[in-house]
Amino acid sequence: MAKSSFVITFLFIFSFTSSLVIQSKSYRHYPQLDVTASLFIFGDSLFDPGNNNYIKTLCLANFYPYGETFFKYPSGRFCDGRLISDFIAEYAKLPFIPPYLYPGNHDFKYGVNFASAGSGALFETARGFVIDLHTQLGYFKNVSNQLRQQIGDAEAKALLSRAVYIISVGSNDYSFPFVRNITIPNTQQFVGMVIGNLTEVIKEIYNIGGRKMGFLSLDHFGCYPYGRVLEGGNNGACFDKFIPFINLHNTQLSILLKELQTELKGFKYSLADQYTFTEERLNHPSKYGFKEEKVACCGSGPYRGHPSCGGRRGEKEYELCENVNDHVFFDFAHSTEKFNEQFALEAWNGKPSGLGSYNLKGLFESE
Repeated sequence: MAKSSFVITFLFIFSFTSSLVIQSKSYRHYPQLDVTASLFIFGDSLFDPGNNNYIKTLCLANFYPYGETFFKYPSGRFCDGRLISDFIAEYAKLPFIPPYLYPGNHDFKYGVNFASAGSGALFETARGFVIDLHTQLGYFKNVSNQLRQQIGDAEAKALLSRAVYIISVGSNDYSFPFVRNITIPNTQQFVGMVIGNLTEVIKEIYNIGGRKMGFLSLDHFGCYPYGRVLEGGNNGACFDKFIPFINLHNTQLSILLKELQTELKGFKYSLADQYTFTEERLNHPSKYGFKEEKVACCGSGPYRGHPSCGGRRGEKEYELCENVNDHVFFDFAHSTEKFNEQFALEAWNGKPSGLGSYNLKGLFESE
């Protein structure tokens, strides 16, 4: 397929259409747990457990073969199984954290998930087809008000203070302009806009009561299957035009979190290094139990890098691998459950990214 056709197909994901809603069975009943912490989740497809099932968009994963490994049905996650955020909840001895838009969900004592596949820190990113980060913040404000009504101001304040908030955002902000061939400001200015919006959201969460926040650095998404297609799709090269944005974003995010730790009383953070983690597995896949680091398990075209998995996005034909555990990537832009578990374990137990920071286990356990 020509590059222009790929771009059209990629953009078709975010076209306006009525979505097929599939009820996710994972959220009907909570186990009886001794709640010591809650988990509130913000971001994009790395964390979206199915919020996009309930909005009008084609940025969906509520059809086969998504979910085939663990859930045995498509929950709306862009993965064959569990996401990084699902594993984090498991390690924290919490149930699966339900999507905010799941019908009838009014029990927030364990937290809730606001993430939306395709979203960014900027309102303009996939505008109208996703739940942007500021809208997710508005949902969180609604939840905090409901908690105060349900359990009282004092209990709600305590719950929000001991909760952990994890955020994955930025990759869509930087990738969409290239995919859409839109002129963007210079690197410094554009990254400043993204970091500025993220800063506003962090401070709003803090003002509402949040104190413990976990973040992912940006990955080298130019080496995702769709990135290799953007590069030309023949020589295996990554799309390196993303790199200046990724590097500056990651540097600025690290600086920001250190500043906020000084500026905001009681603010604690964890920053997990996606970039280095993924690069290690792309350079040495067999060391981590993978056989294929470039070609996705599900999709079509070079590296199965076209967004055709499941045959619901304009391209009816797609290929599906025999053993998903051989692959780093499940589809054009999302990793497999096996990869997600490895990363979640590193974020949970790994060495903190800098002086004064925590791994996620330490963040949950901190007072």
